[in-house]
Amino acid sequence: MKNGRSKNDKMKNLTPRQTVKELDYYIIGQTDAKRAVAIALRNRWRRQQVSEDIKEEIVPNNIILIGPTGVGKTEIARRLAKLADAPFIKVEASKFTEVGYVGRDVESMVRDLTEIAVQMVKSEKAIVVQSKADKIAEEKILDILIPPVRKPNKLSAEDENNELFQNEKTREWMREKLRNGEMDDKMIEFDVQVSQIGMQVMGPIGMDDMGINIQELMSSMIPKKKKKRKTTIKEAKVIISQEEAQKLIDMEAVQKEAIQRVQETGIIFIDEIDKVAGSGKGHGPDVSREGVQRDLLPIVEGSTVNTKYGAVKTDHVLFIAAGAFHVAKPSDLIPELQGRFPIRVELKSLTEEDFIKILTIPNNALLKQYTALLNTEGVKISFTNEAIREVAKIAALVNEEVENIGARRLHTILTTLLEDILFDVPDSIPSEEITITRELVGERLDKIVKNRDLSKYIL
Repeated sequence: MKNGRSKNDKMKNLTPRQTVKELDYYIIGQTDAKRAVAIALRNRWRRQQVSEDIKEEIVPNNIILIGPTGVGKTEIARRLAKLADAPFIKVEASKFTEVGYVGRDVESMVRDLTEIAVQMVKSEKAIVVQSKADKIAEEKILDILIPPVRKPNKLSAEDENNELFQNEKTREWMREKLRNGEMDDKMIEFDVQVSQIGMQVMGPIGMDDMGINIQELMSSMIPKKKKKRKTTIKEAKVIISQEEAQKLIDMEAVQKEAIQRVQETGIIFIDEIDKVAGSGKGHGPDVSREGVQRDLLPIVEGSTVNTKYGAVKTDHVLFIAAGAFHVAKPSDLIPELQGRFPIRVELKSLTEEDFIKILTIPNNALLKQYTALLNTEGVKISFTNEAIREVAKIAALVNEEVENIGARRLHTILTTLLEDILFDVPDSIPSEEITITRELVGERLDKIVKNRDLSKYIL
């Protein structure tokens, strides 16, 4: 309950303005999209505060993000889910392009989201029981090192008490050494549970649709085996503690909470939605695309999906769809599905100025990443302002001339630019400072950029 309250307090403080501010730390520009998702997130919190009679009637305002690849569509949705501590999954609509696609159906996205939610809740519960599990692990290790004295039959009460006292005293002395880490490198042999690896159970086709996991069902019926393992005491503490933590977690409560989280706060990001939008020309592929849209419709509208953890309702799951919509338009989606995505936001293509900001400002900026990577080799790398501007200029130019892949172009250009340094550093540039100048950028990339055919293959 306490955890639920703290989450609610966090969401209360996460106003739309604050959400946009948090997204700004990682994503440059795209204010309209950030505002739209921030309002959608706040509306979820607002819904939790209203009276029960109207609460069920308030449906989420699903969003379609329209824009070319690499402009931040997926990143906005992923960061939003992280901010809200919400279960999140990204699926690609094109995976379901063929009607009767073998192996996966549209309901699988809900099952996968539930699995993610279960793991999230399980991890949180593991942190809560960790200290208790650590104590149990400590006792188990002590039992192996200094087994507790069993009461003998033929000793007087005085002798017996004395022996027990001596044993307890030794155990306390050993406990102190364990806690101080003095025993960490000593070897110890102990029993661990062995999961049934490699057991493959073939079930009837479609059992996954019914939310039944046959392999899990069979493995729970087979008694778990134990095997001897020999490791250092430090490693044994971790292994035994993890095993004990799993035993302390109430899986029934975990599953119940996970399903509630999916239903109330889950976010499903459907990428490449434009790939299943029929263009209205011809028939063949459009029939298949429309079939996928009709399969998606009940999930987005709100239906009950059976999972191995129980039934999950999708009525209040937030759906964020995204697509480039180069060929198709959002209006090419079937009218019923369009109606379920009332909010549409167009993301802008990235400019040279945007690329400069992307390289330097975000918390996970590319230049910061490369600086951290080379720092592990004792090398300090820095980029002059002119070099950064030149990299941004080249990225914008190649996107314009070859193919617009947005900010992903920066990855390609920086990898090509720094290839020699990244290769040579461990062997021939020990503990040095490297400055990347505009001249060096030009020297390394000019020839590739000017040769358009070469650009296609390298950049």
